[in-house]
Amino acid sequence: MRREEAEARLNALRAEIDYHNHRYYVLDDPVIPDAEYDRLMRELVDLEAAWPDLVTPDSPSQRVGAQPLKEFGEVRHRMPMLSLNNAFTDADVAAFDRRVREALGRPDAAIEYAAEPKFDGLAIALHYEQGRLVQGATRGDGYSGEDVTANLRTVHSIPLRLREADVPPWLEVRGEVLMLKRDFQRLNEEARARGGKVFANPRNAAAGSLRQLDPNITAQRRLTFFAYGIGRVEGVELPPTHAGIMDWLARLRFPVAAERRVVNGVDGLLAYFRELGARRHDLPYEIDGAVYKVNDLADQARLGFVARAPRFAIAHKYPAQEELTVVEAIEVNVGRTGALTPVARLRPVFVGGVTVSNATLHNQDEIDRKDVRVGDTVIVRRAGDVIPEIVGVVLDRRPKPEPPRFDILQHYPVCPVCGSRVVRAEGEAVVRCSGGLYCPAQRKQALLHFASRRAMDVEGLGEKLVDQLVDLGLVHTPADLYRLDLPTLAGLERMAQKSAGNLLAAIEKSKHTTLARFIYALGIPNVGEATAGDLARHFGSLDALLAADVEALQQVQDVGPVVARSIADFLAEPHNRQVIGALRSAGVHWAEDAGQRTPAGPLAGKTFVLTGTLPSLARDQARDLIEAAGGKVSGSVSKKTDYVVAGADPGSKLDKAQALGIPVLDEAGLLSLLSPPETTQDRSV
Repeated sequence: MRREEAEARLNALRAEIDYHNHRYYVLDDPVIPDAEYDRLMRELVDLEAAWPDLVTPDSPSQRVGAQPLKEFGEVRHRMPMLSLNNAFTDADVAAFDRRVREALGRPDAAIEYAAEPKFDGLAIALHYEQGRLVQGATRGDGYSGEDVTANLRTVHSIPLRLREADVPPWLEVRGEVLMLKRDFQRLNEEARARGGKVFANPRNAAAGSLRQLDPNITAQRRLTFFAYGIGRVEGVELPPTHAGIMDWLARLRFPVAAERRVVNGVDGLLAYFRELGARRHDLPYEIDGAVYKVNDLADQARLGFVARAPRFAIAHKYPAQEELTVVEAIEVNVGRTGALTPVARLRPVFVGGVTVSNATLHNQDEIDRKDVRVGDTVIVRRAGDVIPEIVGVVLDRRPKPEPPRFDILQHYPVCPVCGSRVVRAEGEAVVRCSGGLYCPAQRKQALLHFASRRAMDVEGLGEKLVDQLVDLGLVHTPADLYRLDLPTLAGLERMAQKSAGNLLAAIEKSKHTTLARFIYALGIPNVGEATAGDLARHFGSLDALLAADVEALQQVQDVGPVVARSIADFLAEPHNRQVIGALRSAGVHWAEDAGQRTPAGPLAGKTFVLTGTLPSLARDQARDLIEAAGGKVSGSVSKKTDYVVAGADPGSKLDKAQALGIPVLDEAGLLSLLSPPETTQDRSV
């Protein structure tokens, strides 16, 4: 066979096999027997073996897996993958519909919605260039995810190549990877037979399969994909509705939910929700609700986004699943700030697809409100990924004689980790250990906070390494980090000369910081990033802050009596002062100006609010630039706000700024303020 003939036959085989894959995996309607499919696949594999230079990444033969990866790379989403707000009641849905109608200026109209199942899987984005799959990524935090392209290539329902005539040069398809109920059952049956791991539910099975570093393992698990929309697209005219987009994706051979509908008004939404709920247990996949989207894309654009969610869509969740179990004990966990959080240890019970054995009780007030006692029969609720909670106590089943009420201070007069005295401040619901950085439980979390990116930014100091440093007695306070040496670090588990050297370099680099970062890094209760910045700007030096009493602290912007008392108590603790002194002796430093003042700079005294996604600056970068120029970044818009900096998909902050008449800048406008020319003019959006 000549090369031209081999290439033509390979293209024909790939197209034919892709067609049969679509019939089998997407439509569940095969038109040839398995033996014929196997014959086609064998011919393809044999022909590619004879002509290895003609093998392409999108060939059906390449779905069997690839070489194991060392780790997943990071993918920055070109358009954020935002989450949806939730509705739990009919009233919530009616309120959503009312907001949509009012925002569109059609209060009496029946809005057309696209309704579809809410898949219980993993959200992913598929990137196609010239019709070929080039990258697949998880949702991650909405702005960046993990590159799982090699694993997604093994999912037969995902097209590796789009063969229709109207394929755009660039297309991002968004959807959900999940495991069908039948495939989940088969996977667990096989696992039990060989004594392997049994998964609790299809979602966990899908997540565990997709995030395997070895794509060959993923290839052995039958994952499925359903598209629910698109992200960025170029070079094609799209249909004017979401329903039209879904029909277009189906023509491109993407699997889409057969249960999707177009309905009118809130009555149509609720009728769809009830109909879908009645069929929920008969569906081939798990769902936890329905998703409603305004069908008209132009209306979607007018509605826009608020915070991290679109205004034009909402997820209507089915009621949480509940079960009865028994409280066998109440214990406490000690957190970074010394808070003792009570946890109910439960007789294990299967709820919402997982076995639940613990439920948080939050604080003493919550224990008192629900009157939870050891030995009680309780109702446990779990909805989706929400932490299990105790809904209430079944009083008719309370043991006789009645068990005593549970009081944290009586059961834990001292910290269960370090033995320090436990206290509850007046007016606070939280009970705390007074051990500070001496408490090992607090020590680990305090070190992680100290080294975090927005604090001292010690890159490479993660949880497992902190565990070793604390457990081996090498680090007791943050100041001990600056005494570590290369032989000590290189001798730790999973460390070597190079990684130890990189960590030491990061520790050394962290010595040069800002006063605001240093204050935030100390982990003072009730002092977040914004308050730390306010303290630094107000006092100008650490010594001035250390000398401040409660009254002086309350003179700082946005610092009230509770926060002032929290700061004063922390700074009055001798051990905390010793740690601060040790850090300064270790060489941690920043530029200080004695006395109360606001930092100089072109933005001195100006308050900014950031909203939306800027073209080139990340949110943290924009914040740093503003603060370095003497400005302040606030989280909310008020009459005291001087400027709002708005990027793509701004939220309600932009609306409020426009209503208050506050100047709105784009990224270029912000940069012009930071480096003003001789004559400058605000650039607004």
